[in-house]
Amino acid sequence: MARSARLFALALVMALPMLLGGCVGALVVGGLAAAGSAGYLAGQERGVDGTASDFAIKTGIENTFIQTDPRLQSSVTTTVYNHRVLLTGRAPNPELKAAAVQIAGRTQHVRAVYDEIELAPSEGMWDSAQDTWISTRVRSEMAFDSAIRSANYTVDTENGSVYLIGSARSQAELDRATRIARYVPGVKRVISYVEIRSGEPVAAAPGGRTPAGTAALDNPSAAPKSAIEVQKL
Repeated sequence: MARSARLFALALVMALPMLLGGCVGALVVGGLAAAGSAGYLAGQERGVDGTASDFAIKTGIENTFIQTDPRLQSSVTTTVYNHRVLLTGRAPNPELKAAAVQIAGRTQHVRAVYDEIELAPSEGMWDSAQDTWISTRVRSEMAFDSAIRSANYTVDTENGSVYLIGSARSQAELDRATRIARYVPGVKRVISYVEIRSGEPVAAAPGGRTPAGTAALDNPSAAPKSAIEVQKL
């Protein structure tokens, strides 16, 4: 999703409670956001150093995007968790999509690149706002579920597809997080790139695809090799 569209969408989502006559809702959302940001790093098990390292990777990729072609920065969203890079968004042509993947793959310390870039025109403002609302709803419901360490998950939504990346304490926790995303209105599908830290095998995706390896944050082979797609019921 384009950066300008995301900013507009976020502003619209935050304004919706007041537009609907509920300024109290806006205060609640604002208060939750402030509280969440204060405890976010503390709640992440990748730690401050891991978060800083991921941020450096993200910054490096985005800077190279700008230097290579400014359209990359506006078209592609880069999410990094534990040195794993998830690329989402919409590219206008195959060359731009390939360039984004190559740049991410050449970046130092990156151990996996997940290409979820669509070949399509940029989203409209309303679609961007809906995607932002979906991501906000998923994050909020995960945060209110005591069985989920929500700070260990990153949520991105593109064209109704919810992408999860991060780490789970167990398969049961991941199943619970995925189930939350599946039932949010407007979600078309859920794609998971979440590692299981306990070493439990990742559940097979529909069609029998099972990512190789088991999950442990200090094991590079633990990252899912391909998406685990969960269709919305």
